[in-house]
Amino acid sequence: MSLRYGKEFLMIPGPTNVPDEVLRAMHRPAVDIYEGPLLETTDFCLKSLRKLFQTEGKTYIYAANGHGAWDSAVCNTLNRGDKILVLESGRFALGWGEASAIAGLDVEILPGGWDRGVDPAKLEARLREDKAHEIAAILVVQVDTASGVWNDIAALRRAIDAAGHPALYMVDTIASLGCMPFEMDAWGVDVALTGSQKGLMCPPGLSFVAAGPKADKAHETADLRTNYTDWTFRQGAEHYQKYCGTPPEHLLFGFRKALELLFDEGLEQVWQRHALLGEATRRAVETWSSAGAVQFNVADSAARSNSVTVVRLNSGDASALRTFTKEVCGVTVGGTIGELSGQGIRIAHMGHVNAVMLLGTLSAIELGLKQLDIPHGTGGTQAAIDYLAEAL
Repeated sequence: MSLRYGKEFLMIPGPTNVPDEVLRAMHRPAVDIYEGPLLETTDFCLKSLRKLFQTEGKTYIYAANGHGAWDSAVCNTLNRGDKILVLESGRFALGWGEASAIAGLDVEILPGGWDRGVDPAKLEARLREDKAHEIAAILVVQVDTASGVWNDIAALRRAIDAAGHPALYMVDTIASLGCMPFEMDAWGVDVALTGSQKGLMCPPGLSFVAAGPKADKAHETADLRTNYTDWTFRQGAEHYQKYCGTPPEHLLFGFRKALELLFDEGLEQVWQRHALLGEATRRAVETWSSAGAVQFNVADSAARSNSVTVVRLNSGDASALRTFTKEVCGVTVGGTIGELSGQGIRIAHMGHVNAVMLLGTLSAIELGLKQLDIPHGTGGTQAAIDYLAEAL
């Protein structure tokens, strides 16, 4: 018996749901790329990115996914053979390191784990060892969607300062910007980047980079620059230079509308919505975990993100659970990836998501646990409801 016929829920950690208003904004004829509304849209988006990143630095828009932003960050600031320190807390900082190695950088991994955030003390100790300051840049993600880990970016900055190290500090906010606080300038971040398809509620295809003064200075002598990513060219007077060619018009129209939706709701309210939905999810998982078969991937409760919760199954078939929620209930939840592949599910609560969608998702999962005889504590969805009732 299938109950899926109705509006289906997409609850994976990217791409996320695109609001109807954003889709409608994209449904329009092409316009002149040299004058008129597109120029004003570009100006609005670049200024709004500074507000999102909380920076006075320069911002850039790429017709690319997040991997394109990774390349932009390192190629615009570093030199061939430079050493970078990648802070492990899941799959995606490591992926950024792999991309950097292809670009010609010497990559060192600061070992971590998929079940905890980066340890600031461990970072400080490694930087103190680097007395010759061979490490040119430090790369970390604020949230890793493979592990569900949230990293304390401000605490890591304090560790860098305590070690007195001059390395550039680069942060990937692809799974966090528009979902939780990020303060680029206040936290001393030199380069920050994100993508359009998660908290920013747009289709995949755009990525964004913000660069502070220290990154700008490093750019002057960087020898890894590529034609497409080059910040100098993109600061040129001609509008097409902002995109190194034809602008991705319709994605920009959609992105502008998404920005307007975020600002209409208010950034602090957006962060609070994500915090409430994230904690409601954790209350449900905590209840389910009492029987032993279900557990959080992230052991440290303080390191669990407000944009995605990764759940591991010690018994039962995670693939069968995902199939049940999708085929019977019409709810698509994410599967685990990387070293956790096949071991659990990822529940996204990022972007264009409300309480009905989240509670419906938790209900579908709980129904699946019951139908598939996966041991779990009962009342997880009720625990989420009870939390929200108290918190509102």
